[in-house]
Amino acid sequence: MSQIFDLVLGVESSCDEMAAAVLRIGHAAPGGPGAVCAGYEIVASVVHGQAEVHGPYGGVVPELASRDHIRSVSDVVARALAEAGIAPEQLDGVAVTVGPGLVGSLLVGMSFGKALAYRLGLPLVGVHHLAGHLASVELAEPLERPYIGLLISGGHTALYRIEVTGPPVLLGETRDDAVGEAFDKVAKRLGLPYPGGPSLSLAAESGRRDAVDFPRPMANRGGLDFSFSGLKTAVALEIERRGALSATEVADLAASFEAAAIDVLVGRACRALRGEGLRCIAVVGGVAANRHLREELARAGEADGFAVHFPPLDLCTDNAAMIAAAGGALLARGERHGLALNAFSRVAIDAAPWADPAGT
Repeated sequence: MSQIFDLVLGVESSCDEMAAAVLRIGHAAPGGPGAVCAGYEIVASVVHGQAEVHGPYGGVVPELASRDHIRSVSDVVARALAEAGIAPEQLDGVAVTVGPGLVGSLLVGMSFGKALAYRLGLPLVGVHHLAGHLASVELAEPLERPYIGLLISGGHTALYRIEVTGPPVLLGETRDDAVGEAFDKVAKRLGLPYPGGPSLSLAAESGRRDAVDFPRPMANRGGLDFSFSGLKTAVALEIERRGALSATEVADLAASFEAAAIDVLVGRACRALRGEGLRCIAVVGGVAANRHLREELARAGEADGFAVHFPPLDLCTDNAAMIAAAGGALLARGERHGLALNAFSRVAIDAAPWADPAGT
């Protein structure tokens, strides 16, 4: 079968990273509703972070994030095109994140992508941020569908069934805090530096995971939903009870919290696989970079006979290659979104309120 290859620019700015990537996508010709993605090549990927901007505040400040995006978006896209060695006119399409996320941040990347697509006469698609994350694992290796997707990040914790066609089907999600948010908040309580999640995991490496028997929220309840607010509160109460913490206590508390959170994630993942009768899970999002989680899921997979797939570390956190991949699949199906495209702070993964059927 003949192949056609499209160069798609992805632009991602949902939170505190401004990212741009150029992806070469191979799909079965001709394009349209029946096209199936056959392979990806990340030609260029640039991510501009804001750790120095938000570090003094211990967390992301939305206004500062969007202002920094305004300053950096043009340069980040230009760097991605230069890294790819192509002119803007050589692009075949533009994909932009339109939600969920911080609206001010989303509007910067989305507006730049819309303007560029308009100037060059290129097809434009809006991409759900979580659909991008779920596509990230297939940037590294093809997976046979259906399979389970576990998306874990600072803003989201959810299990999905990834179908052969159509949008992912939500199986369960957090009822309160995302697991990444819990990592960040506990790290801040322990006096660890921003960004909190990686700092906590680093501290946990020298701690005892059984030092404190923290609760495993909802472990004895049915279903596939998560909850992390109670675990976060339990850590806060333990810190308050102890008062000033030694370095050893910080490490032990970090390790014990991490063990409890990961036990919950692994337990729910195994339950989803059994319930859906599937033998493959893809774990995506920023928390997918956690080394202990990778080890525990690999161990569970060996014991229960299921395959576990993670994106490369640089594709776990927010990036634009994943947006280009998800957007490329939309373009291959013939979807086009017009200049009425707008941003949404909250939106279900199977909804696309930004789609403009008229393409105007």
